[in-house]
Amino acid sequence: MEIDLNSDLGEGLGRWRMGDDEALMKLVSSANVACGFHAGDAVIMTRMVEAAKENGVALGAHVGLPDILGFGRIPMKIDPRDMQKHALYQLGALSAIAKVNGYKVTHAGTHGALGQMAQENKEYIEKILEVFAAFDRDLIIAASVKSHAGTFAKSLGLRVVGKIFADRAYDDEARLVNRRHPGALITDLTEVARRMSQFLDDGTITSVSGKRIKVDAKCVLVHSDTPGAVEIARAVRTVVEDGGGRIVPLTELAA
Repeated sequence: MEIDLNSDLGEGLGRWRMGDDEALMKLVSSANVACGFHAGDAVIMTRMVEAAKENGVALGAHVGLPDILGFGRIPMKIDPRDMQKHALYQLGALSAIAKVNGYKVTHAGTHGALGQMAQENKEYIEKILEVFAAFDRDLIIAASVKSHAGTFAKSLGLRVVGKIFADRAYDDEARLVNRRHPGALITDLTEVARRMSQFLDDGTITSVSGKRIKVDAKCVLVHSDTPGAVEIARAVRTVVEDGGGRIVPLTELAA
């Protein structure tokens, strides 16, 4: 089996760093780079582009709410049409940096509370995906399993790869459990390995209630700000490779 190991990187700001970007960039096969709204800045974005190119990692734009203080994880009252413009601004910025450095943005997605907001109002993700498609019809969307984002992206002619999270718990509808709830974050390496082995064996994930859910996914994401993120990414990679699978970039998985 071929799996994309994915992470959200470049989430520092100025002199402040979040996570171990350099170590993760050597483990993952695709990176979602913060584009200056929920985190990141021009210097960090450039450093991430250079590191992705050096390590052969697929480069993605990780667009977020205009919310540095809340790290993009606090829902905002914002017009979906305005959020569309903010999304294009971020995608364009990373694409310009990549172009100057001889690399290319190959995928794009949303960060943090935008997912929750889109569950309550689908116009958020629809407007963002529409502008992604208008910018570059070849962009790949790594969409959470069983999400409207994946279905709508396909309707626009965008390539879609299903995505699950190695470090997050799921409810019975295959939605992420809110971070405020106990057990929402999964940091125990034995549990990470068990969940990954189950997914690779039969294509299922287990919800917090114990329900086994069949999912169509080839992308596994580890959040860089999860405690022990490097070890979690390494554990995922080990399970895949020990099982005879390969870690490959999104660009090799999207039909």
